[in-house]
Amino acid sequence: MLKERNLRMTRQRQVILEELKATDQHPSADDLYSLVKRKLPRISLATVYRNLEILTELGEIQTIALAGNLKRFDGIPHNHYHMRCMHCARLVDAPVEVIDSLERALQGKTEFLILSHKLEFIGICPACQNRQASEIQNGRSSE
Repeated sequence: MLKERNLRMTRQRQVILEELKATDQHPSADDLYSLVKRKLPRISLATVYRNLEILTELGEIQTIALAGNLKRFDGIPHNHYHMRCMHCARLVDAPVEVIDSLERALQGKTEFLILSHKLEFIGICPACQNRQASEIQNGRSSE
């Protein structure tokens, strides 16, 4: 795809892609910039943003838009589901396969041409559950 658009796999682009694929987290551009800067100290934040947009357009990565203006990035380019903690905003891949029958169920019931779908489960991650349990337990023990 890069060649089709007369783009090279630059060292910067390669390091950004490697760092994103090496994590199971879904970092923001700023978070990714911090990771990439360790290997490429002279890289700019603007370069990271520009390359994330290019990699998204090429289908190499996914951009996940959350509430507000925050975007997170995913090194897995194919469609899959996510789980987001409503307390800490942690975003992880859901351990289930994409349910194609959801798209088929909508065909014929809408005038939309369904091309794909994205699904996000919202809940409370284990760390926040443990923190809440500790706060409740500490609150009771101090009475």
